[in-house]
Amino acid sequence: MTPLKKEKDAIRRECASVRDSMPADEHLDYDTKIINTVSSLISFRHADIILLYAPIKSEIDVMPIFELALSRGKKVAFPKCNTEERTMKFHFVSSMDDLEIGAYGIREPKENLPIYDPETTSGVAVCFVPGLAFDVYGYRLGYGKGYYDKFMNVFRGSTIGVAYTSQILPSLPKGRFDKHCDALVTEKGIKPLKPEKR
Repeated sequence: MTPLKKEKDAIRRECASVRDSMPADEHLDYDTKIINTVSSLISFRHADIILLYAPIKSEIDVMPIFELALSRGKKVAFPKCNTEERTMKFHFVSSMDDLEIGAYGIREPKENLPIYDPETTSGVAVCFVPGLAFDVYGYRLGYGKGYYDKFMNVFRGSTIGVAYTSQILPSLPKGRFDKHCDALVTEKGIKPLKPEKR
């Protein structure tokens, strides 16, 4: 194990523990506040396509954004993982029935649903990004498989990290493939990002 991975894994464990220990009523209260902030974002209001994730464990429940986006006539897509290549593709979903349990026990879109291609699909897109931790520059720490970093490398829309303030750290260890989000939304609203250190 490299020193970078060892450091990241320690942060993953700590941040997961803090998030898992949150009381259920606090989870619900914070998630509601985050959804309310998202609904008021200019980037969300003007987007044609919303890329979401299906939450697992103690992740922030963004599923209300799904219903909200559909009610406003937007297209919504969820990721489907290719575990051999450690890549993911987003498929358009029109109802909860289009999701099924897939890789890592996560709800994923069915294979035959239309694919969102970041290179060719027209429309303004916003991707909401989960993570175990983020830093004040917008960099994220996921579960260590690299799915979102690879996707964000080709995605040209806006990326919005979704997190509790307890998940935001002064800085995170970074590798050369790590990507940062354009904005962060927490239970306290939009978190202003600092300019990246050079």
